Amino acid sequence: MLPSVKNLLSIEELSQKEVLDILSLAATMKKERGRHSVQPLKSQVWALIFSKSSTRTRVSFEVGVRELGGDVMFLSANDIQLGRGEPIRDTARVLGRMIHGAIIRTFAQQDVVDFASFSGIPTINALTDQEHPCQILADLQTIEEKRGSLEGVKVCFVGDGDCNVARSWMWAAKKLGFEIRVAAPEKYRPSKDFLDSLAYPVQVTEDCDAAAAGADVLYTDVWISMGKEEESALRLAELKDYQVNEKLLAQAAPDALVMHCLPAYRGKEITDEIMEAHAPTIFQQAENRLHAQKAILAMVAR
Repeated sequence: MLPSVKNLLSIEELSQKEVLDILSLAATMKKERGRHSVQPLKSQVWALIFSKSSTRTRVSFEVGVRELGGDVMFLSANDIQLGRGEPIRDTARVLGRMIHGAIIRTFAQQDVVDFASFSGIPTINALTDQEHPCQILADLQTIEEKRGSLEGVKVCFVGDGDCNVARSWMWAAKKLGFEIRVAAPEKYRPSKDFLDSLAYPVQVTEDCDAAAAGADVLYTDVWISMGKEEESALRLAELKDYQVNEKLLAQAAPDALVMHCLPAYRGKEITDEIMEAHAPTIFQQAENRLHAQKAILAMVAR
């Protein structure tokens, strides 16, 4: 019998066991791709409800649902009444009577929480402004594959330390007990309220070299997330010294992994040279979105 999770709304809400169960099942999904003995989504229809555009998230979920026996429909905000102001709870009540599960990529975390509550069907957070749980689960799978274990790993996140990916990384560190460091300008540090709610030691510093010293993983994300485009010039100026480059990599452990959740803007958060040198790891991360998300789909299906 597959392990069970009701919804996947955040790393924060997962237990340590649930994280490890997802990673274990993701490894199985990858090994057995194309010859799954069980199709947990057989005869089911799942909706992808996206208010934010995507390449990796959309493709990996559409392929994943189909490989697990289900069918999938893509709904952008412009396709449904959400785009014209219908409350999320009303959309949820309707779709909950018609589909078997929902995968939501949007701005507000509360919208995903409310959809799960009012629809009564399995709901997966495919990204919000607060968290990006599917990405971090795929990243953890990648680190396990590359290093053999997550035990004792030291992760350094460089850039906007208050973005959704950084917050999910900090929750993952708490769940699994590894070291997490965040290098960011003061303005882009995780808030005191967040760190208080996390209740887990995080090294937060403006000193990139100190954060990267001896790190096993150097991780970065775009400086200008969706919805922040009007801040582009300011963010480029304020984050320009928080780039993953040869100088920073030299501070990390000799065999350090460089990771990026993509899309990457070469010459900004990461140099072209570092991106290309570590492309095997970065695109392994991208592939693992499929396998980690298939594990999540199988665990929430009912």
